[in-house]
Amino acid sequence: MSSHSKPATEPASIFEKRGELRRVLQSAHFASAPKKSRFLEFVAEQTLLGNGEKLNELLIGMEVYDRGGDFNPQQDPIVRVQAHEIRRALRIYYEEEGKTNPWRIDLPAGHYVPTFSKVTPSVETPQAAQGTTRSDVLSENRRWQYALILGLCAVCVGLSIMLIRDRVRMGKVAQSKTAVAGLPEELEWFWKPFLPPADPPIITIPNHPVLRAAHNGDTAQTLAHSYEIPKQGLPEFRDTIHFHELKRFLFVPSTTDFTAVGETLGLLDFFELFSRAGQKFHLQQSRLVNFEEIKQGNAILLGGNQSWSGRVFLNPEGFLFQAGVILNNRPHPGEKPVYRPEFDPVTNQLTRDYALILMLPNEKKENRILLVYGIYTQGSQAAIEYITSAERLPELRQALVALSPDRKTPPPYFQALLETTVENSVPGKVSLVAVRLVSN
Repeated sequence: MSSHSKPATEPASIFEKRGELRRVLQSAHFASAPKKSRFLEFVAEQTLLGNGEKLNELLIGMEVYDRGGDFNPQQDPIVRVQAHEIRRALRIYYEEEGKTNPWRIDLPAGHYVPTFSKVTPSVETPQAAQGTTRSDVLSENRRWQYALILGLCAVCVGLSIMLIRDRVRMGKVAQSKTAVAGLPEELEWFWKPFLPPADPPIITIPNHPVLRAAHNGDTAQTLAHSYEIPKQGLPEFRDTIHFHELKRFLFVPSTTDFTAVGETLGLLDFFELFSRAGQKFHLQQSRLVNFEEIKQGNAILLGGNQSWSGRVFLNPEGFLFQAGVILNNRPHPGEKPVYRPEFDPVTNQLTRDYALILMLPNEKKENRILLVYGIYTQGSQAAIEYITSAERLPELRQALVALSPDRKTPPPYFQALLETTVENSVPGKVSLVAVRLVSN
């Protein structure tokens, strides 16, 4: 540690912690050592997700070093050896390249849970007084460049916020004339309190052109028109689900599939449902929400591209959303082991999409976490329309009751797989493919 600074106990926000992790992984001590980088990144991310108590040699050996189920840490010391090397690399990094960093990461001896501490300078240097270094400015510029290319989906979310606020004002006028109706019985079992009385006006949402990450659900024709950017050239994406799942970073142009338009349109369905039940809700960007906030109460997660939600909440015993396809690890009769989107062989337009619905208990059993994940945005839109429809939702209830112990009451926690036809980038007919019960 530098003689000019000392660690303090002031807590860091999750964004400051990830910022420090990014600086360390970009350094010369880790950038050229992929296994050490993956080790530190894995234990740090799991700690930030609240899973620090689960970190052990067995888990790290299997996740980071691809050891199989027969991995024996007593016979294979790979994890302990690499942990020692990481502690040494961190010490050297903070003595040299990272000596002016505002935060410090340590991996305490004998443990695999990293600590984050704020560094308080005892003697202010000109660099410290300036606050932002040239490398920070360059990194910020790069983030903005990639954000301009790839981050346009946030505009749709912002537009939806304004639209929903307008609906709130309109809804107050309508409610002054008409009492708020409760939910029909067909929705009550799923939602309890939620949604508005009047039909929504026609709303046009722009489709912004984006370069989105290609994945295993894409066709060869789509991949043939992709543009590759080496993963090491996009360190800003290290905390995304794509960075962990995709071997290569191929980007393809899109104006329909990954624009979050489906999720944005679905927000209007949610608004109607919740307003009808006299319930308010908070709208937030996924990048500004962390695992600890999600655990505090009821939560609805849309889209499936949050790295922490895809790893923490999806049930590997049932259906698993991974790298643009939906895996079925234990197929029942008539089911497929893998569900992939389908495309028109001539136009290469999406013709069939799939989506997962997952209802889980939160940290307090009276609270729920609902995940709605389409492979493409059309799948998300179709799934939201399905679970807010009094005509369609009884189908799901009937399928769940058939699996419940008493054959009368739908189980509180479950997983459902839906498929939808797609025409001209708009979802059409939705079908229930299969359901799974989720244990408490």
